[in-house]
Amino acid sequence: MTLLSRILGFVRDFVIARAFGAGIATDAFFVAFRLPNLLRRLFAEGAFSQAFVPILSEYKNKRSEAETRALIDHVASLLGVAVAFVALLGIIFAPAVILITAPGFSSTPDKFALTVELTRITFPYILFMALVALAGGILNAWSEFSIPAFTPVMLNLSFIVMALFAAPYFDPPVMALGWAVFIGGILQLAIQMPALKKIGMLPRFRLDWSDPGVRRVLKLMAPATLGVSVSQISLLINTIFASFLPTGSVSWLYYADRLMEFPSGLLGVALGTILLPSLSRLHAQGNREEFSSLLDWGLRLALMLTLPAVVGIAILSVPLVATLFHHGSFGPDDVGKTSIALTAYAVGLSGIILVKILAPAFYSRQDIKTPVKIALLTLAVTQALNLAFIGPLKHAGLALSIGLAASLNAALLFHGLRSRGIFKPQPGWRRFALRLAVALVVMALVLWFGMGKEATWLEVRGMKRALWLVAVVTGGAASYFATLFALGFRVADFRRRG
Repeated sequence: MTLLSRILGFVRDFVIARAFGAGIATDAFFVAFRLPNLLRRLFAEGAFSQAFVPILSEYKNKRSEAETRALIDHVASLLGVAVAFVALLGIIFAPAVILITAPGFSSTPDKFALTVELTRITFPYILFMALVALAGGILNAWSEFSIPAFTPVMLNLSFIVMALFAAPYFDPPVMALGWAVFIGGILQLAIQMPALKKIGMLPRFRLDWSDPGVRRVLKLMAPATLGVSVSQISLLINTIFASFLPTGSVSWLYYADRLMEFPSGLLGVALGTILLPSLSRLHAQGNREEFSSLLDWGLRLALMLTLPAVVGIAILSVPLVATLFHHGSFGPDDVGKTSIALTAYAVGLSGIILVKILAPAFYSRQDIKTPVKIALLTLAVTQALNLAFIGPLKHAGLALSIGLAASLNAALLFHGLRSRGIFKPQPGWRRFALRLAVALVVMALVLWFGMGKEATWLEVRGMKRALWLVAVVTGGAASYFATLFALGFRVADFRRRG
C-alpha cells in the first residue's frame, strides 16, 4: 500500500512539474503547503502517534474495552478541538506566518500575496490529518496496516485530478493545488471511517480533560513534538534560508525532497509503523530479549534495502530527475539544480530511515526525553551546517546539512540504545556488512556503465528515456540481489511474524 502511495506521489509530482515547472507559482505553493504539512507531522503523524500508540497498546492489552474506548473518545475530542483552533489561527494570521517562514518573499509583493492566499486554503489540512493520524494509530494498534498505508493515495489522486483538469478554471492556475490539499484531507479522513467502525472503535465526541490516559498522552506528546519531527523543523528553517536564494530554489529542494521521500516513506515509515506497536507490546510484556531481536531484524532489513537506494540515487540523480520532471515548464537548468540537491540529500538517506526505526525503540518504552535531547542537538548542528554550506553550495548546501545531521541523529540514537543495554546486536553483523559491501560495489558498477553520459538524458525524450531508466534500475537491482543470493542471503532469513 505504501509503495502504491509513493508511485502515485511520483505521478503527482510529474504532473505538477509538467504543468507549473519551478518558479514563482510553485515556490509560493510549496511554502504555503510546507507549514501545514509540518504541523501535520508535529501534532499528528509524528509526535501524536509516538505518544498515543504505546499508551493505546497498553490499554488494549491490560484494560477493559470500555476503558480503551473512553481513552480513544477523549483523546480524539481534545485533539480535534486543539488542532481546529490552530488551523483557525493559521488562516487569520497567514500574512504573519509567511513573513516568518519565508521572509525573502516580502521583497516580491505578488509572490507574497499568492503565498498568503494559498496558505489560507491549505491550513485546514492539519485538522483533517490530525484525525487521520488518530484513526491510523488506532488501526495499527489493532494490526490493521493496509488502510492507513493506502490513505495518502487519496491526496495524490486529488492533486493529479485538480492539476490536470481543474487548473485552467482557476486564476492563477496554481490555486488548484491549494484546493487539492483541502479536498485530499477530507478524502483521507473519509476512507478510514468504515475501518474504524468495523473494529468498533469509531470515536465519539466526549471531551474530558481529567482523563489520566489523556494526560499521559499530552505529557509524552509535548517533548515528542520536537523529538520526532526535527527533520521537519529543519526543512522549515531551510525554507527560510531558501527564500533568500534565487527564484526556484524552494521548488528545486521540494522536488529533490520528494524523490527522497520514496525510499524514506517506503522503508522508514513502513518499518517504523509496524515496529512501534510491536515493540510497545513486547515492552508491556517485559520481553526484553525479543524486543532487542525485533529491533535487530528491523535494522538489518533497513540497511539491506536502504544502502542500494543511497548508491542508486547518488549515481542516477540526473537520469531520475530528467525522466520524472524534465517535461513542459521544467527545463534543463531545473534538472541540474534539482539533481545536485538530490545527491546532497542522498548522503543522509540511511540516517533519515534509521531514525524512523531507532526512535520507536525509545517511544515504545515511553522514553521521550532521550530522543528529544538528541533531536535538539541535531537541530542545532543542522543550522550550523546551513550557515557553513549555504554560501558555497547555495540550495544544495541546505540539503546536505539535513542529510549529515540525520546521520548524526541516527548514530546518537543507536549509541543510546546500546549504552543502556536496550539493544544487543545478534551474531553475524560483520559478515552481514561485508556481503552488503560487495553487493553494493557490483551494483554501483552496473549503474555507472548502464547510465552512460548524463548529458544524453537531457536529449532523449519520452518513452525511450523512461524505458532506459527502467532498464538501468532493473539491472542494478538484479545485480545487487543476485550478488546477495550468491553470497548466501535468502528471503526466508528476513521473514518474521509479530
